[in-house]
Amino acid sequence: MSENPSYPTSFERFLPLPEIDAVNAHLLSLLQSDGRMTNAKLSEKLGMSETPCWRRLKRLEENGIIEGYQANLNRRKLGLGVMAFVQLRCSEHDQAATAEFQRIVETTPNILACHNTTGADDFLLIVVARDLDDYSSFVDSTLRRLPGVTSIRSNLSLKEMKASSKLPIIPPAAP
Repeated sequence: MSENPSYPTSFERFLPLPEIDAVNAHLLSLLQSDGRMTNAKLSEKLGMSETPCWRRLKRLEENGIIEGYQANLNRRKLGLGVMAFVQLRCSEHDQAATAEFQRIVETTPNILACHNTTGADDFLLIVVARDLDDYSSFVDSTLRRLPGVTSIRSNLSLKEMKASSKLPIIPPAAP
């Protein structure tokens, strides 16, 4: 339990409570560290037999808690040395412009993430490019052509101090 009963614990803030017990929390943590872990290895680390472990895993997948599995790649070793955080402001917010904006964002591989945000700007994008010339070309050929965009502000990453897609998995407190 949290010390302040009106404030949820970290676990309560981040995870849907009905689905996550201590075993599922441990299972999710193990998979975030090694998504290729076999069911046999998972069940061994969890101290349970393989069939119940496999059922838990399938239930987490079916309920959408586990959305998929992927390899984490080193962008620099793939020649993507520039990472930019791009703030966009738009003048058009009608359904057609928004749908076209979303289609372009979703199909552009250089855009790793796009968030509709509060504040002065409408969107925050995370973009990768080979180098500054490649990024400049991307801004001209893609970002400036997005429907309704009136302002583009870029912040280039000088040093990546932390990059993770791992979510905090904290098991529920014992009753």
